[in-house]
Amino acid sequence: MAWSFRGRVQLGGLLLSFLGWVCSCITTILPQWKTLNLELNEMETWIMGLWEACVNQEEVGTVCKGFESFLSLPQELQVSRILMVASHGLGLLGLLLSGCGSECFQFHRIHWIFKRRLCLLGGSLEASASATTLFPVSWVAYATIRDFWDDSIPEIVPRWEFGDALYLGWAAGIFLALGGLILIFSVCLGKEDVPSPWMAHHTAPPSCTQPEEFDGSFHLTPRPMNLLI
Repeated sequence: MAWSFRGRVQLGGLLLSFLGWVCSCITTILPQWKTLNLELNEMETWIMGLWEACVNQEEVGTVCKGFESFLSLPQELQVSRILMVASHGLGLLGLLLSGCGSECFQFHRIHWIFKRRLCLLGGSLEASASATTLFPVSWVAYATIRDFWDDSIPEIVPRWEFGDALYLGWAAGIFLALGGLILIFSVCLGKEDVPSPWMAHHTAPPSCTQPEEFDGSFHLTPRPMNLLI
């Protein structure tokens, strides 16, 4: 069956939301949230993420060590851990709900109005996942800029800079926001559409005619006279 314009719009929103959700998961795992290059030893690079800190040396390779205590982390990393994990849950739940509410998923027992509500709820969850992704990434970026230009820190002390994971996190948040807004917009499309045939018989009331009442009396119809001759 050929998809309508609303169905194609919903498919685009689902693909963007899924791409943003995958990028968000990768951003959480990557340790390249911050990078630090030592001027005294250019062959050594430090990187820091939400879960571990690593040092990259050309001779030895990359050696990573996980953070031992959650409370010992800076405040922005603590909040980023919680919000990024929450973003994964919201994004996954939004994908499931909007997928069931889209025209890509056909199930005759689901009412078409209920499917639109599922799509609306799924798009709202994707937009919420976008907010919970952009906020921690932007907060870590702000803290990095603040510490980089802090005059109280001696110039000889190396400064942390942006890592590649921050750019991927911003891209993930934009994809999630676009996907969620497209899914919400798709609910407003085609309000006067007729539901599919296999769902119509569940919504349309059966047409029937009122039976004529029989009072039990008999009526004799007189024959024409020309027939008796």
